Amino acid sequence: MATVAGTAGAYGLSRWRWPGRDLLDAILTLPLVLPPTVLGYYLLVLLGRRGVLGEKLAEIGIELVFTWQGAVIAASVVAFPLVFKSARAAFENVDPQLESAARVLGVCEAGVFFRVTLPLAARGIVAGVLLAFARALGEFGATLMIAGNLPGRTQTLSVAIYEAVQAGDDATANFLVMVTSITCILVLLAAGKLVPIRGRRGGDGQ
Repeated sequence: MATVAGTAGAYGLSRWRWPGRDLLDAILTLPLVLPPTVLGYYLLVLLGRRGVLGEKLAEIGIELVFTWQGAVIAASVVAFPLVFKSARAAFENVDPQLESAARVLGVCEAGVFFRVTLPLAARGIVAGVLLAFARALGEFGATLMIAGNLPGRTQTLSVAIYEAVQAGDDATANFLVMVTSITCILVLLAAGKLVPIRGRRGGDGQ
């Protein structure tokens, strides 16, 4: 969810200039800086049984609160800005002349996007997706508020660690913390390999 929405939003904001673009950028980045509990509250207001959208969904038999789907939505919303910002930077780094050359050769707009723009921006997008995955893996507050803590149904890794600590189960807590830490380190290493370091100087000090 975060990958598709973040990439689409990033492409739109990087290619078209219109009034309110900066405001929309700030709103889309907001989950990155909002406290998780505030974000969880917003999701409850939106998706709860009496929420703006949740009430309509309940009428057709769709419940999102205290379900694994709700946990996925919460994690996706929290992770969205990382995909969005990385993808936007990647799209803005694509040389417009290459896109123009493709159009001159008769390639349609969809072809320009899928055959020129997207491949050139792919490394930055994938790096953002990896960072978003690591962020979603560690999400606690928003997920707990919207999906609760139902073992086997909505319990996330972070919530499981918290529960193990509260129960005094150090062995389980240590194991889960180690798994989380190693996974995040591997993800960060992979993301670092995908994003080139600009301005790196050679070993001669020049």
